[in-house]
Amino acid sequence: MRTNFDFSPFRMSTVGFDRLFDLLENGLAVNVGEGCPPFNIVRKGDDRYRIDLAVAGFRQDEIEISAQQNMLVVTGRKGGGEEGHVLYHGIAGRDFERRFGLADHVQVRSADLQDGVLSIELMREIPEAMQPRKIAISSTNGNAGRPQASPAITDDEAERREAKE
Repeated sequence: MRTNFDFSPFRMSTVGFDRLFDLLENGLAVNVGEGCPPFNIVRKGDDRYRIDLAVAGFRQDEIEISAQQNMLVVTGRKGGGEEGHVLYHGIAGRDFERRFGLADHVQVRSADLQDGVLSIELMREIPEAMQPRKIAISSTNGNAGRPQASPAITDDEAERREAKE
C-alpha cells in the first residue's frame, strides 16, 4: 500500500521551496514496509518546521542525528537483546536509518525525545548577505538624465591659467 500526499497547494504559497517539496515527495514515496519509523512533518511558521518520528522502544543513547549539507540523517541502533525469550514481536525493534533532504539554508535547531516521539526542530535562516534589502532612490533636483553644464571660463581666468603654465 502506498500513501501519496499532494504538496501542490503548498507550492503555490511558497517561493523558493520547490526543491524542498520535491525532496519531501521523494522521501514520502516509499513502500509501507520501508516506512519505519513513521514520521510527520509539521510547518510551524513561515521559516520553522518540525519532524516528528515515532521511535517507541528506542532510548536516547540508541538514536543518532546528523546533519550535513542538505541532508538530515536519523539512525536508530538497538542495544543488547532483551531478557527472556520474546514469544511475539509486535513492537518494532529493528535498526533504522531515515534520511530527509533539506532545502538550502535550513538548519537543525534542536532535538527532543519524549514519550517515544523524537521531535527535530528546523529553521530556515537566510544569510544576511542573501536577504532582500531596500535600495534608496535619489534624485538630482529634477535634472535626472540631463547632462550638467560646466561653468563658463572668463577671458581673465583663461589668461591667468595660461600664465601659471
